[in-house]
Amino acid sequence: MSNPACPACTLTDILAHPEHWECATCGHEWPREAPAAVARIVRDAHGNVLADGDTITLIKDLKLRSGSGVLKQGTKAKHIRLVDGDHEIDCKIDGVGMALKACFVKKG
Repeated sequence: MSNPACPACTLTDILAHPEHWECATCGHEWPREAPAAVARIVRDAHGNVLADGDTITLIKDLKLRSGSGVLKQGTKAKHIRLVDGDHEIDCKIDGVGMALKACFVKKG
């Protein structure tokens, strides 16, 4: 395997170390392999794996932050989107965007 060019200065005078590359000209260091992306697995209240585009059903009544509104148990949301953060699910219920925690829903 040939040494790569330095991403900082684009020169090819590269030193190979066991875990990283180092440019002999400018001193820039970078890892040999890019870290593998960790796939996040989101599971519903029953342990089923959720994916983008799934349909979910609420398993309990949820009070809305805005005050008097309540999402009733059994309410369905189609075409969910999984996101990073505390609330793993983005969806629309009755045309209103919602962020839900996976522990309050079931797949299907």
